[in-house]
Order: sequence, then structure tokens, then C-alpha cells
Amino acid sequence: MKYYFLYIFLILFINPQLLGQNYTSYFTGSSSDISTITNGGICLMGGASEDDNAMSWFLQKANGGDILVLRASGSDGYNNYMYTGLGINVNSVETIVFNNSSASNEFYVLQKIQQAEAIWFAGGDQWDYVSYWRNSPVDSLINEAIVNRNIVIGGTSAGMAILGGFYFSAQNGTVTSSTALSNPYNNNITVDSSKFIFNQIISDVITDTHYDDPDRKGRHVVFLSRILTDYGIVGKGIACDEYTAVCIDNNGIASVYGEYPNYDDNAYFIQPNCELIDNNPENCNPNNPLNWNLGNEAIKVYAAKGTINGANSFDLNNWETGIGGSWENWYVDNGTLYQQSGIQPNCSTISISKPTEQEIITLGPNPANKHTIIKLKNSETSYSLKLINSIGQIQKQIIKLNSQVFKLDTSRLPSGLYFIEITFDNNKKLIKKLSVL
Repeated sequence: MKYYFLYIFLILFINPQLLGQNYTSYFTGSSSDISTITNGGICLMGGASEDDNAMSWFLQKANGGDILVLRASGSDGYNNYMYTGLGINVNSVETIVFNNSSASNEFYVLQKIQQAEAIWFAGGDQWDYVSYWRNSPVDSLINEAIVNRNIVIGGTSAGMAILGGFYFSAQNGTVTSSTALSNPYNNNITVDSSKFIFNQIISDVITDTHYDDPDRKGRHVVFLSRILTDYGIVGKGIACDEYTAVCIDNNGIASVYGEYPNYDDNAYFIQPNCELIDNNPENCNPNNPLNWNLGNEAIKVYAAKGTINGANSFDLNNWETGIGGSWENWYVDNGTLYQQSGIQPNCSTISISKPTEQEIITLGPNPANKHTIIKLKNSETSYSLKLINSIGQIQKQIIKLNSQVFKLDTSRLPSGLYFIEITFDNNKKLIKKLSVL
């Protein structure tokens, strides 16, 4: 009998999940916590094997600190790779595998997030990450670490998918490009905007991965069409082929890593055509193929090859300036995505209207908390409205308004300075400052 109990003890010891343990930890390196001055940044990896040069970039930003890998499946595959495999000095690498959502309230897990100089999100199923971490102490502490300690974060595959301000949650499973293009409101297209992992520079971005295997361009365009149609926000996209990474520094410059010309590794920076007065899809409705053509220029895309030194780059501050890449026009005709060469867009720069002109527009409360009321005096024509943040990114866009009074919802916006741009039918523009609390 005593051997029976010994057997049970050994089984429970080597398989902690049978004890109901909420997480499993794998630790490599020094057990003494250190604090370093980190350099921040975001590393977006497209899936399959990691690009070593991009991972070195990620580790260097931690400045010798502690690296934390968070995942909901798998084991310790990153530990030795990050600790010794890349030749970058770090204090420790710890992988924590969440066995269930209860791990999001474990003291040990939360303490490790608070001590980390870098956090990496592994691949897997992004719905696990969303359902386990969203509105829990985990995402709160990660966001606090990004803002207050300037930690570097990154992820591959599902780990990359959760890092935009908008994200495909995969709550109902994955979706193919062909399915999405044939019905933009297919039940599997779960484009979410609930606040999760937040970075200001990509607050209006939805990412996608494995861009070349399988082809995901079509579904990514559908995600953007849904953001514009459902939320009235001109969202943007960042995508990576497998074995390719986009590394974004604190200045908003996105460098593309890969092994071109030995391999055809690409990253894409995608946006609705900002030069068009109305860039909404012609048809984005349930049970109908997507039509987003607009003269074959609906979507502007900057495509850049990934190289070993990350020489090709794109400026996320203006979404117009790149080095080493090329511009393309994408459009969708009756559910089919087309791509052709294009030219750099020339979006209008923000300038403040003269005081006498601004008297035409009044708004309040300003600063705004949950909303502001926009009033136009003596307006007899229709107009369009854009809400633009302080670095020129369009947060909301509404076409063909006729009312002289309009209530603008600001409850989901990060605090900061914004500009309300009113464009009348005669192309006259008026701009008003708005502060959001």
C-alpha cells in the first residue's frame, strides 16, 4: 500500500496540473532580480521560426534585465534561446505558462510582470490570451510597465496578433481570406476594440501574421473595412510574412527584419487611402462580398523587404515616409482582392484655422471626458468630420453630416490633444482643438 501512495505522490509531483496548479514556470539565469534602464519598443514577429536579428534587437532593449515569456501552451523553448543562444547579456529568462485564467490573479505571476524589463508573448491561440488576461491584473500591470517603466514588449503569431489597439480575437476560431471577402460579417470575423495591451503608437492598428502562409491579405483588408464601417475610425494595418519582424523604436520608426534577398520576407503597412474625401467601402454589408474599390485606389500599402540589418523602415508618425520599400494600391472588387503598383500618398497636414473662422465652430465640454457637442453656426451645406490625434493619425471619420449639432463620443479615446477637422462640400476646412481627459 505504501508504494501505491508513493506512486500517487510522484505522479502529482511531476505533473503539477493534476494538483490544480494555475501556471507552470520555467526559469533560467540569476534568481536575483535587477532593475535596468530599458529602451522600450515593440517587436512584431510574423510567425514560424523567430528572426534572430529582430530577437537580438528585442533583448538589447531590455539592457541586461529580466526577460519574461508569457504563453498559454508549450513549455520552455525560449529560455536557452534568449539566455545564451543570441549572445545578448540578460539577467534571466523565465517562461510562465498559463494553465487557466486563474493564473491571472496569482501573486507570483503578477510579481514577475512587475519585475520584467521585457515581456514576450509566444504563439498559440490569441483567444486564450484575450480571455485569460483582458480586464485582469495581467493586462493592467503590462500596460503600467509600458507607460511607467518603458519596458520592451513583443510577440510572434498569436502574440503579435494581440498587440494592436484593434485585434482579431479569434473568439470563434480563425477565418480565411476567401471567407472574409465573401462575407465581411461572417461569424468568425471577431474584430475587437476593447482596451487590452495598449501602445499609443499603434493604438489605431490591427496586426496580422503568417501573411504568406496562408495568404491573409484579404482578411486583413476586411478587418480594416469593419473598423471603418463599424467604428467610424480609419484604422491601419501592420503585417508580417513568416520569419519576418517589424521592430518599432520609441521614435515610432518601424524597421523590418528578415533574410531578403535569400528569402522573400516582407512586411506591409496598410491604410485606407487618406487622399480620398470619402474612403469608406462601397459595400461592406452582411452576406455580401466586400466591395472596396474607389477607382482602384481604396487602400494604400507600403511594402518593405526584411533584411538582416533592418535597413528598410517606415515612419509610423505620419504613415507616409519610408526607406527601401515601395507603394502599392490595393482594392477589392466583388470579393476579390487586387494589388498594383502605386505612389506615396500626400495627406493634408494639420494647420489651425484663423480665429475668425473658428467662431463658426463651437464645442463643449472642452476638455471632454465622455463626449463633446460640436455646433456649427449658419452651416447650410453638408460636411465631413475627422478627429485627428496629436501625431496626425485619424481616430474617427464621419462622412456627409447635415446636422448643425453633433455629439462626438470620446469615451474610448486616450487622454491627450486632438484636432476636429470639418470639411465642407466646397472643400473649405476648419479645424478646432479638443482636449480629452
